[in-house]
Amino acid sequence: MITIKTREEIELMREAALSVSKTLGIVAKEIKPGVSTLYLDKIAEQYIRDNGGIPAFKGYGHKKNPFPATLCMSLNAAVVHGIPNDKPLEEGDIISVDCGVVKNGYFGDHAYTFGVGQIAPEVQKLLDVTKESLYVGIEQMKSGNRIGDISYAIQQYAEKHGYGVVRELCGHGLGKNLHEEPEVPNYGKRGDGPKLRDGMVLAIEPMINMGKRNIKFLNDGWTVLTSDGLPSAHFEHDVALIDGKPEILSSFKYVEEALGI
Repeated sequence: MITIKTREEIELMREAALSVSKTLGIVAKEIKPGVSTLYLDKIAEQYIRDNGGIPAFKGYGHKKNPFPATLCMSLNAAVVHGIPNDKPLEEGDIISVDCGVVKNGYFGDHAYTFGVGQIAPEVQKLLDVTKESLYVGIEQMKSGNRIGDISYAIQQYAEKHGYGVVRELCGHGLGKNLHEEPEVPNYGKRGDGPKLRDGMVLAIEPMINMGKRNIKFLNDGWTVLTSDGLPSAHFEHDVALIDGKPEILSSFKYVEEALGI
């Protein structure tokens, strides 16, 4: 069942989303060669807790194999759900940082893919197109449209640049739970899926591969890799439908300020 949020609930969700945004901004300042993802994870958790939030991902999932960290840190060919470790980042790496925060009883959840030092131009293009595809999808979140219109827009934009669109993983509804209905695939047909209504809040998150769309899962039960070993990028925003139009609750402002862009 799709849960429709009131204006008051959406404002509480905005606070949770912006807690994630600010955490990503803190992490952005520290991403450089020689820094470990485990260090980045620790400063993120400290910031979240110091500012009245709860890390949403830590302990999430199956009881026998809960996610062990605050951030999903997915390096190069890792698509999503990478587990932080003590290996130093290297010049030319890219890393998707996905963060979740619980605040006011609601979830915020969004992501940004960073270059580490100087990255290859073709990799930068992958990041740019993936980020652009996110906004192309968000534009379709309006009254009269359906989930498939968002999905179709993302797929068409990414594929026209020659990239693979991951199909096994998708965006989702968001609220008092981290994952709510409806699912928001990054591929699909216009006019398919649930109708978009005021009060819906979606986490829209293109996962785009430089090569083929195929993926594989590591034995750790979490990390997802591209099957061909080529890089993958991931960007995500929390978006509410208000008065028939999309309103982004999260923000890349803090990341961009940290990066000087």
